[in-house]
Amino acid sequence: MERLFQRFGAGTLRFVDYLGSVATLTSEAFRSLVTMRPRWRETTLQVYSIGVRSLPVVLLTGAFIGMVFSAQSYFQFHKVRMDTSTGPAVSIALSRELAPIITSLMIAGRVGAAMAAEIGTMRVTEQIDALRSMAVLPVEYLVVPRMIAIAFSLPLLTAMSIAIGIFSGYLVGVEVLNIDGAYYLHNMYIYTEDKDIYTGLIKVFIFAFLVVFISCREGLHCEGGAEGVGRATTEAVVNSSIAILITNFFVTMLLSKIIPP
Repeated sequence: MERLFQRFGAGTLRFVDYLGSVATLTSEAFRSLVTMRPRWRETTLQVYSIGVRSLPVVLLTGAFIGMVFSAQSYFQFHKVRMDTSTGPAVSIALSRELAPIITSLMIAGRVGAAMAAEIGTMRVTEQIDALRSMAVLPVEYLVVPRMIAIAFSLPLLTAMSIAIGIFSGYLVGVEVLNIDGAYYLHNMYIYTEDKDIYTGLIKVFIFAFLVVFISCREGLHCEGGAEGVGRATTEAVVNSSIAILITNFFVTMLLSKIIPP
């Protein structure tokens, strides 16, 4: 029993220490953003890496999520002769939940892993120590450009995912499942509101900071050579994904009070 309590206490302390390190990195990054001039060259390169290079995978996943959700919604609505309700169901679900979550998880897997691996490699090869020796703050040089880039790119990627998902769902519903196209669009236009889009974009803006700070924290605390880099990469993806899913619930409940569905 004593050993059980020791393990529980040690795990709790590690978790609190982890949260503290992420919070410290967050405060340092925002302080650097306010007090120092952003490095626009590095930021532009990160926008290309995070946003432009992620576009194919985001559009592909958004399209197939829209198609499969349209098909599944039709199969259920068809049982009660509500086929034309497929349109608003697809558009609202994509805008509020599916596109923000799937896009954020894809970015966490692709971009978060790359951030942790790149910064972790710099850490184990002592390049970060070299930056400090040249009076360059690692947070200012490595974290802030990534923070600005992902906060700018992820909402745009999500908006594109929503658009391609709705369009793909329409094609499946109308061309494959023979739903009346006019009623499909009419109902979607009536029941889909601006607040559905705003809710999804607010969520991904928050998720962007979770991904960048968790991933950069793993890279900056990486130890143990190549094995440590691999471990940091895995933990960055897993922790970011878990944080996104947990935060999504609380943000959804909070936004339901501020922006009623």
